[in-house]
Amino acid sequence: MAEVVLKKAEKVYPNGFKAVHGIDLHVKDGEFMVLVGPSGCAKSTTLRMIAGLEDITGGEIWIGDRCVNDIPPKDRGIAMVFQNYALYPHMTAYENMAFGLKFKKTPKDEIDARIKEAAKKLEITELLDRKPKEMSGGQRQRIAVGRAIVRKPDVFLFDEPLSNLDAKLRVSLRVEIKELHTQLKKEGSTATMIYVTHDQVEAMTMGDRICVLDYGRIMQVDTPLNLYHKPKNKFVASFIGAPTMNIMETELDKDEDKTFVKINDEVIYLEEDMAQKVDSYIGKRVYLGIRPEDINMVSSDDPVMENTITGEVLVVEQMGNEEIVYFGIDGNRYIARQTPDLNEDLSTGAKKRFHINMRKCHIFDFETEENIIL
Repeated sequence: MAEVVLKKAEKVYPNGFKAVHGIDLHVKDGEFMVLVGPSGCAKSTTLRMIAGLEDITGGEIWIGDRCVNDIPPKDRGIAMVFQNYALYPHMTAYENMAFGLKFKKTPKDEIDARIKEAAKKLEITELLDRKPKEMSGGQRQRIAVGRAIVRKPDVFLFDEPLSNLDAKLRVSLRVEIKELHTQLKKEGSTATMIYVTHDQVEAMTMGDRICVLDYGRIMQVDTPLNLYHKPKNKFVASFIGAPTMNIMETELDKDEDKTFVKINDEVIYLEEDMAQKVDSYIGKRVYLGIRPEDINMVSSDDPVMENTITGEVLVVEQMGNEEIVYFGIDGNRYIARQTPDLNEDLSTGAKKRFHINMRKCHIFDFETEENIIL
């Protein structure tokens, strides 16, 4: 078991392109850390630097009490699970899992015991005599995870291991990997895991903490709930959450003792405690952020409410237990997430009123894009 620490870690390629910009990250012993971000944000590059598959060109990487900058991958105490499984096609599952241990000259009886123990954990005992071509994608990935477990590394590294699987299987396996992490911790075994994904739903459901990256820079490292409810900046706010947060450009203004913004000339008032935090921004451009679940359609039978806007229904996604309503205002599109109301006309083009819960809003500095409310 070991912690992983990156100190001002950088990656610059020979052509001068800087992929990783001096990041600092501390992964605690036994923690499940997820690296997430859009394509090209350097999450896989960062993982490969930790693994030793990419040279580090600045800063330091520590695994446990060792700086591993100049230590080859095989001696770093890591085990990696790849997106494409990386199994030897001519070997059985048992042989694939045993290969690394044989290379280290581990005794045969110990190899057998480790493989059987891992197979039991992953429920793949009946697959040990099969070759990869005789297994489904999900079964192959379980074998790849089993191969990592038997090595008893200090750190597990996962590089988008579920992205080649269908949606239903991805959900099933992400639960199994999280359960495996919990089980290993209870047993006092290796449990430090760093997991790369581009899927923010996967990140939110799996990570103890999540590191959000963009263009080789860390945007925020926090728990899933804090990332969702307390995003530090506009990028994190818009990236985390599905459907995405509504973000609109507007201006803060004040009328007597009330602070407000306008959406298509309709006045939306801020709560008093929030207004105090943004008082120095009066008269300035800002970004207003509202989660879809904090915008709700007002029934045609309800009395006129404060903080409502009028929009034209564009598309409605019926999810059964909820509905996602896309509506337009003056050429801009917004999203509301709500409990279905079968009595309301949601046909395309219908004009509806939507109430905004300003107690849950976020306001971002127009220049720095930092969350002013925090």
